[in-house]
Amino acid sequence: MREFLDSEGGTWVATVRSEERLDYKGRHHLFFHPEGADGQGVELLDVKWNSQDTAERTLATMSGVELRKRLRSALGRGPA
Repeated sequence: MREFLDSEGGTWVATVRSEERLDYKGRHHLFFHPEGADGQGVELLDVKWNSQDTAERTLATMSGVELRKRLRSALGRGPA
């Protein structure tokens, strides 16, 4: 889980969501939500990982610029 500021100064949280299925490939994906609104957010299904550990490690190394870029992409595809 990573907190970051969007381009307007609002606080967002980037986290990993997982789907339970038999095939492990791409089971975990990126999810954004405004701070304090855990259940309301947008998912970005283009960013997928095979394991929770890899997802968390990658998320921990993403820059604020990268997170803002991914958030803009996710918001452009669906409701927040």
